[in-house]
Amino acid sequence: MNRTFVQAVIASSLLASGAAMAAADTYAIDPTHTFVTFEARHFGTSTNRGRFDKKSGTVTLDRAAKTGKVEVTLDTGSINTGTVPFDTHLKSKDFFNAEAFPKATFVSDRVVFDGDKVSAVIGTLTLLGKPQTVTLTASNYNCYQNPMLKREVCGGDFETTITRSKFGMDYGIAYGIPDNIRLLIQIEAVKQD
Repeated sequence: MNRTFVQAVIASSLLASGAAMAAADTYAIDPTHTFVTFEARHFGTSTNRGRFDKKSGTVTLDRAAKTGKVEVTLDTGSINTGTVPFDTHLKSKDFFNAEAFPKATFVSDRVVFDGDKVSAVIGTLTLLGKPQTVTLTASNYNCYQNPMLKREVCGGDFETTITRSKFGMDYGIAYGIPDNIRLLIQIEAVKQD
């Protein structure tokens, strides 16, 4: 084979791979428009809700290649149910053990697209130092040009149900506190230069 032809093929392959990498956009999570909340039934009656007030992370999307990555970190000490004694109990060793495990993380393995829209994010949620695979199902996913920031913003509503005992959080299960917890994540992320 002609050496010049082989060099041209290699060069075009490198250019193509560089163009594909350049198509990935990075977004920083907007903490003022991102909420991570949880819901748990209280002895089969009302629903207890809480949220994490401090969160950060990034989203990388390549819409042409239908790939991406999501990384989110939660400050477990920022849990907020609106009731200080309940917050204190949730931060204790019975639940989140915020002193020993100040961070909970989610790192995606795969972003699933349905056409041009993200439909799910599959990854590893780590609580109390224990990793478990979870699938966050998307609804209302959208990207828009933010008129104040003059940047693209992407986001949506995501949810999953976790089994808390798989993370070693089994306080109260024997007497009726539910093991299954619904996680709801409303996220918006701002495109970076």
